[in-house]
Amino acid sequence: MSTLEDKVLGKTWFYPFRLPSGQVTTTYDGGALDAIHATRLAMLQSALRTEFGDSIAERSVIDVACHQGWFSTQLAQMGAREVLAVDARIEHVADASLIRDALNLRNLHVQQSDVHALDPEAVGRFDIVLMLGLIYHLENPVGALRTARALTQRICLVETQVVPGLTGVVDYGSYRFVRPLKGSFGIIDETEETHGPEASTTGICLVPSLEALIWIMRKVGFRRVEILEPPQDAYEQLRYGKRVMVLGTVD
Repeated sequence: MSTLEDKVLGKTWFYPFRLPSGQVTTTYDGGALDAIHATRLAMLQSALRTEFGDSIAERSVIDVACHQGWFSTQLAQMGAREVLAVDARIEHVADASLIRDALNLRNLHVQQSDVHALDPEAVGRFDIVLMLGLIYHLENPVGALRTARALTQRICLVETQVVPGLTGVVDYGSYRFVRPLKGSFGIIDETEETHGPEASTTGICLVPSLEALIWIMRKVGFRRVEILEPPQDAYEQLRYGKRVMVLGTVD
């Protein structure tokens, strides 16, 4: 076994990475969360087959808020021409870099950046943009979706928690003038958890309703916006619509 594998296997991970030796990393809570990763990956792979066929060999990918690089490594192993994994936390950048090296993925590059600091003019535009498990940890999810659109050359996949939606109309400056609600946001408090590796970096989180997410994605410039169907054996939150994965295209 390589020294890199020893280093990987010496810690507990959020994701079950399979290493060249065949060993799999130990995950949090005895693997209780492995099912959500499997469901997300199945939905992602299904969407990629629909959009690109059996190969993504000529495709470029950016994984925004890549965490430890699970989805980045999956797409790199699927043969993507180039994968850029980006995360705001230096510890996640270190983990993703370690996994990349242990798997010898030369098509995977890792960079530290907050989503709002990403400049499409500097990093480029990508055939596949991943924004999985991010926007419900942000105080500016609309700005993040604008960035995702600016980065997208072909498709963007957004996966997020959603909250119950509000419908109807509200007085808007006067009882004589009303405006329809296009969706809603729930405020989640993570201000005491910003030190946690899976929490917000600022603590104030605006979580969209499904209606809000779809409306905003269309308004920031995605031409086609589709809710992806989870598999029958999906992780319970995706199966019951408490989380969703949405595809946006620019063509």
